[in-house]
Amino acid sequence: MVRKELEEARVRLYQKKDRSRFVLAIGIALFLVFLFLGVLNLIGSVNLSLRAGSAPVMTFLTYLVLAIAAFCGPYGFYFSRKQRNIRQIERRLPEFLRDVAEAGRFGMTLAEAIVVASSGRYGKLTPEIKKMAAQINWGVPAAEALRLFATRVDTPMVNRVVSIIVKSSDAGGAVADVLAMVSHDAKETQLTDDERKISMSTYIAVIYISFLVFLVTIWILNVTFLPKIRESGTQLEASTAAVGGQIESPLAANIDAVILGLQIAFFVATIVHALGDGILAGVLDNGKVANGLRHSFIMLLIGLVSFQLI
Repeated sequence: MVRKELEEARVRLYQKKDRSRFVLAIGIALFLVFLFLGVLNLIGSVNLSLRAGSAPVMTFLTYLVLAIAAFCGPYGFYFSRKQRNIRQIERRLPEFLRDVAEAGRFGMTLAEAIVVASSGRYGKLTPEIKKMAAQINWGVPAAEALRLFATRVDTPMVNRVVSIIVKSSDAGGAVADVLAMVSHDAKETQLTDDERKISMSTYIAVIYISFLVFLVTIWILNVTFLPKIRESGTQLEASTAAVGGQIESPLAANIDAVILGLQIAFFVATIVHALGDGILAGVLDNGKVANGLRHSFIMLLIGLVSFQLI
């Protein structure tokens, strides 16, 4: 019983720590801080405007953008980095399976073949292989070490490969032949994914270009349409003064409120556009919504800087 608990403790020691919750908690904390600052500016308790002369509502929206970006950024980039590491691990997986298969053809068991293959170099996959070899040397069965490896990496490809190898080993079949077949299948899957990513990268570029076109359109409206509204209001005020103030125009009396309302509408549309386009780009990239938070973060910052310049 004590030996079993000791082995389980050693296995847990070699399991990779998942910091997703910690990063997500940081994002939520930053979101609440920026949102709180925005609310304080909106109610007039403090004046922390990033641009002199901005209306309280615009200042609140600016801090709202910073809050959303602070939430999307840490988790989005952490998730993207995690996925990149997983891809690098999967990239060398067929090579490792091929080496294990070659070792198995010399009469080695699956556990012995994994230990022998652990002396090779497989990039990001090397630490995971060494963990499996260490677990096997400590007495953990090869099938359990492979399951722990699949739990640490946790990708559809690795889970599928490990499941096939474990079932073949339990059935007592020719594991070397199964490993060679699985290695070939994994390589073909990677080639298919590479082709898909190349084709999807074009659509991601189109999403970014459409967002930039949207910002340019808002800029054109700001320098052409809004000044015309102000000019019309000024002309109406002059006409009202010329007839002795007997004609009242709602546009002339509320011209600043109308322009501010349009600017707020443009700003909100930019926020929605950035969030939606970023998530869509992430889904097109690898089918994960969390990966789109990185694109949303980038688009939100582009939109915020553009509005500060506009």
